[in-house]
Amino acid sequence: QVQLVESGGGLVQAGGSLRLSCAASGRTFIIYSMGWFRQAPEKEREFVASINWSGGSTSYVSSVKGRFSISRDNAKNTVYLQMNSLKPEDTAIYSCATSDLIAPGRWDYWGQGTQVTVSS
Repeated sequence: QVQLVESGGGLVQAGGSLRLSCAASGRTFIIYSMGWFRQAPEKEREFVASINWSGGSTSYVSSVKGRFSISRDNAKNTVYLQMNSLKPEDTAIYSCATSDLIAPGRWDYWGQGTQVTVSS
């Protein structure tokens, strides 16, 4: 099992920045990739960004490209999401998730989520 704890959410004005963190514990040696997802009120959860734990390759949803940056610190078992030029439509609960070596394409472990609110 892998446990995930997010932090760093909050209220920010449009155009501002926030950095989210997600610390993993437990069987971290099985992690294949880590990702960020978000869910706005009355909307489906959507993929935001992911990073491969060993090679560091990244992927982003088109709406955040150029504004958000995902990174990792393997020594701390932590993934970060730097969010710049925030827009009101970025308001959502942001959750991190991991996939493991057994099922790399499946997000099996989830954090509790952190609220990000962007005011106009």
